[in-house]
Amino acid sequence: MIEQDTIKLLRECDAGVKMGVDSIDEVLPYVKNDEFERLLTDCKKEHEKLSCEIGELLRDYHDDGKEPNPIAKGMSHVKTNVKLAMKESDKTIADLMTDGCHMGVKSLCRYLNQYEAADEVSKDIAKRLIKQEERLSKDIQRFL
Repeated sequence: MIEQDTIKLLRECDAGVKMGVDSIDEVLPYVKNDEFERLLTDCKKEHEKLSCEIGELLRDYHDDGKEPNPIAKGMSHVKTNVKLAMKESDKTIADLMTDGCHMGVKSLCRYLNQYEAADEVSKDIAKRLIKQEERLSKDIQRFL
């Protein structure tokens, strides 16, 4: 049970990190403020470090990880493009990113509760990812 929950939690973290990086990549070309761009770039780097860590652990379990849900990814892409087409601004991007962070935190907390038998290493990764998302959300509030 521990191994199964550990793999499942790591897979959800893997999908979440990929979704976060994809979202940041999608909006970065539109960011005008240098500080806002730096915050997003720093978060992306932190996510990529966690992604490597998650990938190593999943390989130890002979698992390929998980891609983000294609429907969620598609809906996110459409929402981003529609909102940016209506009003391309840092405020719009901050709003989109804040929503994404909140959804990520909510999902990761749900998975932490669902896979409570997961090992402490994978739980720590999920908690660090949650903290990264919460920090980004807080840091970009001034751009809303």
